[in-house]
This record gives sequence, C-alpha cells and structure tokens, in this order.
Amino acid sequence: MIGTLSATVAPPPAKARVFFPNLDGLRFLSFFVVFLFHWYMTVFPYISGTNPTAGESIRFLFQYGGLGVNFFFVLSGFLITYLLIRERELTGKIHVGNFYVRRILRIWPLYFLCLAIAFILFPMLKQMGGEVYHERVNPWYYVTFLANFEYMRIWPEHPEAVLVSVLWSVAVEEQFYLTWPLILRIVPVKFYKYVFILIMIGSLVFRSFYTADTDHDYAVRYFHTFSVIGDMALGGLLAWLCSFPNKFQQWVVNMKRPVIALIYIGAIAASLFKSVLFPAGIPIIFERLVMGMFFGMIILEQNYAEKSFFKLGRLRLLSRLGTYTYGLYCLHLLGIYIATKIVLKLGWDQRMLSTAFAQVIIALPLSLVISIASYHLYEKWFLKLKDRFAFITK
Repeated sequence: MIGTLSATVAPPPAKARVFFPNLDGLRFLSFFVVFLFHWYMTVFPYISGTNPTAGESIRFLFQYGGLGVNFFFVLSGFLITYLLIRERELTGKIHVGNFYVRRILRIWPLYFLCLAIAFILFPMLKQMGGEVYHERVNPWYYVTFLANFEYMRIWPEHPEAVLVSVLWSVAVEEQFYLTWPLILRIVPVKFYKYVFILIMIGSLVFRSFYTADTDHDYAVRYFHTFSVIGDMALGGLLAWLCSFPNKFQQWVVNMKRPVIALIYIGAIAASLFKSVLFPAGIPIIFERLVMGMFFGMIILEQNYAEKSFFKLGRLRLLSRLGTYTYGLYCLHLLGIYIATKIVLKLGWDQRMLSTAFAQVIIALPLSLVISIASYHLYEKWFLKLKDRFAFITK
C-alpha cells in the first residue's frame, strides 16, 4: 500500500501535454463574479439606506455571485477527471502519490500563507491599531482542511479574519482531491459514469434532508461536502463523456448556435432569478444540479464546440489573468479590506454610491497586484517543482 501511494519523479519522455485554451478566461470571469459578490456584501449595508434604488439594483445583479464557486467546483471535477483519465491511458495507471504531491505544491503554499496572515499577522495589526480582535472560528479546522464544517457551525456569522472567509471552498477541494484519485484508480474506466451518477444522486438525497428556509439548512446546503460534491461528480461525468469518441461528444462539437445561445441565456437567467426558480422545499434540492449543468455545458462549449460565437482564449489579457485565479480567489478579500480602510482614512462617506464604486475601483487593482506578486515571488517556486511529478503538463 505504501508503494502504491508513493510519489516518483515522472520521466520526461512519458510526459504529454493537455491544454484547454479557453478555460483560463472562464476561471477569471468566475473569480470576478465572486469578487463582485463580496464587494456587494461590503457596500450594500451602507448604501441600501441612503440610495435604496441603487442598492436594490446592485443586490439583484450580484447577490448570487457565490455561484462562481459552483462553477469552480464543476470545472475542478472536469479537469481533474480528464487529466487522470489521460494519465491512466498514458501510463497504464493513476499515480496517486504523484497526484497528491502535485496538489500539495499547487494549493498548500498559498493556503497556509493566507492562514498565517489571517490568524497571526491580522490580529497583531488590529491590536496595534487599537481595535478589538475576537476570532469566532477555530484555526485548527482550517489547518486540517475542515474549514467548511467550521463555517457551518458559525453561520450566519463570518470569521473575524476576513481573509479566511473564502477558504472553506479550498477545504472542500482538498477533500475532493484526497478521495478522487483513489476512486478513479480502483474503479475500471468503463464504470466511471456509474460512480459519478451515484455520487450525484447521493448528493441530492443528502440535500433533501435540508430544504428549510433556515440558517442551519442553508449552511448545510452550501458548505457541507456531501451537499456540494455533486458539482465535482457532474464535472467528472462530463469529462468522461468527452474523453472518448461518442455521440454526446459529437453533439457538443457540432452544437448549433441557437442551442449555444440558449445555454448562456439560461445560465444568466437562472443565476439572476435563482431564489425564484429554486425556493426552499423540493426545488432547492436540485438547485446545484441545474446550475452545474449550465456551467458544465459552458465549459464543454468553450472547449469543443466548433460553432461558438466567441472563444475566450482570444482575449489574451483575460486568459493571462486567469493564470492568477487561485491567488485572486484567496487574496481578493484582502484587497477589498484594504480598499475599505483607504476609503475610511480619506473620510469618504460609505453611504454614498460614489464611495461604493470607488471601493471597487481601488479593490480590484489591489487584488490583482497582490495576487500577481504572490504568484511570481512565492507560488511559482513551488509550481516549478510540481511539474517534476506530472505525467501530463499544460
């Protein structure tokens, strides 16, 4: 068993390349939706009283920006499954130890840096500034990648250290990474689809026990691993379907433009009117599945459709920024926090709409600068090591 999970340096001649040029742009757009959601959460309490019309407009547009996380989950399921299938084809098996090393080198350095900033540096800075610091969460849940369960416990409250508010989803990803290669190694490839469908059904059954319009049920629906794992399984199913020549793959390749338009229109409409389409009760059970299907079809359309209206890979700046998405996701709350402090230092009235827009104009470039610096000065050193344990590279 130890030998099975051990990691070895992948021999250079065995390496192949897989690259989906349009996914980096999708990653950045998903991050941007999450960014706008957190900006909305920051400014809405102030402007809703003084400018209710503008406040309601902002709420309508950005209140469901957390769906960007759903998109990331489906995308993770698709990419990880696709790459593991290709690795199995190339080498004859899935190297679980190598997979773990690659994920550790990609995720852990920035993740634990964020924890150090949040739980060590942030309290010191607040105390130096004369502010009271009282952390609601147990840091050990974050260290052990169980942050989503701790977030469920304190909901609807948020961690005092704002930087860790988004890390619950990274914990879910790590739980997914821990189990997925083991499942795909044990199960024959031809049976993958049944495993994915079974996991999706199991997730729906789990959600069916938490359909009430309460804070407790909401927290379970959106943060519990069993509730959201269906997103990854759906992405895995789509990856399996597109890994081999079949009628579904051909349908995606030859997808007509009216169908493509319906996918995007449906995704936008469902995102804007989510609470209307999926109220508490039976409809809420299927919310993630339906949204995930829209997101999954967008991923496939961008990857494979020959009649797309537009491929995001053509937008080089957007694709380039997509390279920094992990850092942007983990660090953008720091940018928003600093922007808020700048606005307060300048004495601007947070109840004004102009101040709200100033905050987002300051916060986005700050987030970009922080994340790009993190990537090139810190994360990149670990990423160079990561490819040594890969059989397939970008």
